[in-house]
Amino acid sequence: MNKLDVLRVRDFRLFFLGSLASVLGDFMAPVALAFAVLDIGDAGDLGLVLAARVLPLMAFMLLGGVVADRLPRRLVMVSSDLVRGAGQGLLAVLLLTGSAGIWHLVVLQVVHGTASALFMPAISGLVQQTAPADRLQEANSLCSLARAGGNVAGPVLAGVLVATAGSGWAIAVDAATFLVSAYFLRLLPKGVVPPKLTVHSMLADLREGWREFTGRRWIWVVVVAASLANGLQAAYSVLGPVVAEERLGGATAWGVVVSCYGAGACVGGLATLWLKARFPLRSALYADCLCSLPLLALALQLATPSLAVAAFLGGCGLMVFNTLWETTLQSNVPGDRLSRVSAYEWLGSMACQPLGMVLVPVIALRTGPEPVLYACGLIMLAMSLAQLLLPDVRRLPVATSAPAESKA
Repeated sequence: MNKLDVLRVRDFRLFFLGSLASVLGDFMAPVALAFAVLDIGDAGDLGLVLAARVLPLMAFMLLGGVVADRLPRRLVMVSSDLVRGAGQGLLAVLLLTGSAGIWHLVVLQVVHGTASALFMPAISGLVQQTAPADRLQEANSLCSLARAGGNVAGPVLAGVLVATAGSGWAIAVDAATFLVSAYFLRLLPKGVVPPKLTVHSMLADLREGWREFTGRRWIWVVVVAASLANGLQAAYSVLGPVVAEERLGGATAWGVVVSCYGAGACVGGLATLWLKARFPLRSALYADCLCSLPLLALALQLATPSLAVAAFLGGCGLMVFNTLWETTLQSNVPGDRLSRVSAYEWLGSMACQPLGMVLVPVIALRTGPEPVLYACGLIMLAMSLAQLLLPDVRRLPVATSAPAESKA
């Protein structure tokens, strides 16, 4: 069986092509935005603009889950793409004409973050709706590959554009990627996700999603662990460049390590095209154990080549985990509630990340980076293994049919 046959399904192919453009823009944005801010402000302004992008994303994520379960996900995602494309396009014009001020960037990133909060919970549900039930893992593998490729290509493209044409043109290309995504998503048939007529209040829909989220222990346990792990992973993101500057020769060495992480993610996405797991969540958590290796390698003060290998394995493990996790969710949660569960999952998984970003450098200033890296890496490894002690996590089998939708 050809593992790319899922691309012959027209609806999924259109969704995938839109995703390629969207993730490229997602990974271009941080580089382009950072240099756009620094062109007219300072590091403090950059923190303000980045916060303006992230805070509404978290604040409106649950609302996005309700909207994506009430309305056609195609409509929600196209509308979100158009808003983000228009916002980034306006920002590009302001930058290119020399009219941009920090307050413009803050307001437009609030708009961007809010639109992204509506877009992201709809993704998992639309994959479930456009890919055949027996090809969900292949579909998620291709989406993971697109994201891994964007993680490699997006920053490089943004860096080249900033260096050769300026941050305004880099933001303009970012805006164009959202319009390309909207074009492909708009070609999906209107009935691919029919509207769900409901008389429930927004709060009632949120409660229903919460019951669905908490009613399956394997979901909330994994999300709580993922949230803590993302907080601990801040040690890699924050302390990695510091260690590279002190011991490895600076930015060049760290660039090699980061690139190897992205390459590992690509290989992990490819591997899941062929991986057939009887208990996918168990296999996902085994792969998740690899995510602790980059932190432990930094703590052990390994040389750049060994650190690059650890980063490659960590990227590979993360992508295998993400693919099998998404497939497990889509195979076991009814489609008419999937976006709300996905919203709780997204929000829960991100909850500890800002805390980690704040606490890790503070603790490292007192103890040095190595003890923090050791602790974070070992705790991440222990959490991955501890989840396997739960029978409903360890023994959750492959779903043999699509989950039934609510009749309410």
